[in-house]
Amino acid sequence: MSSPYATVYIVDDDQGVRDALAWLLRSRRLTSECFDSAEAFDARIRAPGSVREPSCVLLDVRMAGLSGLAMFEKLIGYGLLPTLPVIFLTGHADVPTAVDAVKRGAFDFCEKPFSDNVLVDRIEQALALSAERLTALNRSSNLQALLDGLTERERDVLRLVVDGLPNKMVADQLDISVRTVEVHRARVFEKMGVKSAVELANLLRND
Repeated sequence: MSSPYATVYIVDDDQGVRDALAWLLRSRRLTSECFDSAEAFDARIRAPGSVREPSCVLLDVRMAGLSGLAMFEKLIGYGLLPTLPVIFLTGHADVPTAVDAVKRGAFDFCEKPFSDNVLVDRIEQALALSAERLTALNRSSNLQALLDGLTERERDVLRLVVDGLPNKMVADQLDISVRTVEVHRARVFEKMGVKSAVELANLLRND
């Protein structure tokens, strides 16, 4: 099931297509935002922090002005592709181009006229992937914030503790007393929110 905050961006210069897709998504309880050009979508999506909730893009390949493929290149340049899966909407003549885009990181393509059920299934899968990647990104950011809160000496102790070295060997490696290692170790555990070396190793490994 999609997040209640998930959004499907519809980018197509054909109003009939936009309206039909928006209606289809409403019927499946999915929220959408429509754009009549890639330029309009670009202005919306390039704002800092624009992708914070699960989302995906239904992107027409051929549009007046900025094409869907050019918009796709912009998304790659913005670094948004991992958290903002792209599903191309294509005509028969565009299929080879869309296939090539999939090889370059697009989530999928749907040939017009498309099956409503197939399209919605792929949208749901794209939103699930977006949610998964956003969670991983947030976890990584949170972990980095915790690591940034350690002193240089605490990071030295952390590396050796995660490697499985006992306090005596950590002390020898860093040329400090065992008592000092114990103090730093306790502070590392406290700052990282763990209670053991195993928990610490798992926290770093899961990232």
